[in-house]
Amino acid sequence: MKIALIGFGNAGSKVADEIFRYEQETGRSLSRYVVAINSARSDLAKLDEIPTDKQILIGQTDERVKGHGVGSDPELGAEVTRRDLQELERALDGVPVYDIDAFLLVAGLGGGTGSGGAPVLADRISEMFDEPVYGLGVLPSKDEGGRASFNAARSLQSFVDATNNLLLFDNDAWRGHQDTVEAGYERMNKEIAARIGTLLAAGNIDESEVSENVMDASDVRRTLDTGGISTVAYAETDLESETRQSQGLLGRFRGNGTGQETDTAKKISGLVRQAVQSRLTCPATVSSAERSLIVISGPPGEFSRKGLESARRWVEQQTASIEVLAGDDPRASANHVSAVVVLSNVTDVSRVDQLQEQAVDAADNIEDQASTREEDIERLIRDDEGRLDPL
Repeated sequence: MKIALIGFGNAGSKVADEIFRYEQETGRSLSRYVVAINSARSDLAKLDEIPTDKQILIGQTDERVKGHGVGSDPELGAEVTRRDLQELERALDGVPVYDIDAFLLVAGLGGGTGSGGAPVLADRISEMFDEPVYGLGVLPSKDEGGRASFNAARSLQSFVDATNNLLLFDNDAWRGHQDTVEAGYERMNKEIAARIGTLLAAGNIDESEVSENVMDASDVRRTLDTGGISTVAYAETDLESETRQSQGLLGRFRGNGTGQETDTAKKISGLVRQAVQSRLTCPATVSSAERSLIVISGPPGEFSRKGLESARRWVEQQTASIEVLAGDDPRASANHVSAVVVLSNVTDVSRVDQLQEQAVDAADNIEDQASTREEDIERLIRDDEGRLDPL
């Protein structure tokens, strides 16, 4: 699938930067257009891969922003995005619509610029173009506090409504206990990039070999056409040394003995099960998915039609749905085999329920504090007997 990749806000731009890096490192050609949008000049300067001429600073004329960010205020983020929509529209004129299948708009939902501005831009893109707009939203961890949860719960509603499908990544599910904050985010961004890059590479015609089990952009689009929220499963396994030596040879794929073929089939089927049963990008009840898609990526000699069919039947059983598509992405030079499984339109997502509960509690605290704030201030600055008059 060929995309126009847009990073919005600090977290969204960093994730988009990592996806763009992953494409180049793995020889994939997915992003026909890439841009990073932010209200903080210093955050844009931290990007490594997205060129400076593809970085857009919004809110420069707003006296509350002036290149320093919106201070985790999503309403201000939405406001400056609407104000600068004409500039963003001019940038989008450069999108080669004849050569893309979809837009991918990436944003962190706990801050201000991305959580407020990304849904606004998604709406505008849908008005300007016929191609679907997919969102990739990053949920804040619980440690980031009530404000981040409050922002994310509100942004989530707007982002789902504004996109054809919203892929979720939950920081809480991926943050390592030993990670520093910076190292944790860097590692999580790499995890996101591997999953999204493997998913979108299916069916692309680049320097890779032609797929045996053909899958193209229409299969990805069909899976994500459900709308709602989706989560992505992923697992990989390194190649054995003897397999590395024979990379590029298709003999094993075409059958070098029933026993070997059976082993390969079990390996592929087991890899898909491992993916679904391990960490999803956002934890969800697998059986609540409406549609699913499986992509196997790696040297073609490691593929197995029987294994892929077995995996597809297993996912059908787990989701209680026959809407399961499966295909492969041959990469002759890859040093591992990976499986990515998209579970589209999941409706039982405990993390979203928890997020909403946190947000409601945060909203109640905000209201309680606001109702007593003026009285507290008066009590602080006035003397008890009222004998002192202000100057």
